[in-house]
Amino acid sequence: MIKQRKEEYQCPLEVTMEIIGGKYKGVIIGHLIGKTLRYNELQKLISHATPKMLIQQLKELEADGIIERKLYPVVPPKTEYSLTKRGETLIPAIIELNKWGMKYLQEENIPCAYKGDID
Repeated sequence: MIKQRKEEYQCPLEVTMEIIGGKYKGVIIGHLIGKTLRYNELQKLISHATPKMLIQQLKELEADGIIERKLYPVVPPKTEYSLTKRGETLIPAIIELNKWGMKYLQEENIPCAYKGDID
């Protein structure tokens, strides 16, 4: 179920930022590019996020149709997350945002723990 939106927006970027602008939403989407990850894998990748915050961001992305949550009925419960078709349409934007961030960090000589690339 998509969460309730405003009746009107001033510009398309406003709704885009509402959907992906959460503290960890872009990072979650980036980690899910081409992968399905379990909750504990995402938690390890985004270790500075509190469990409460990570769960909230995942629920919002799921409600907006960006990610899919699959729950397996096993003990202990196994939950996997992946991008939906709608979420996959964000891949080019997330890749470009990642590139911009890496360039900014280099220009400002700011260290970054993440050495990988998402494209």
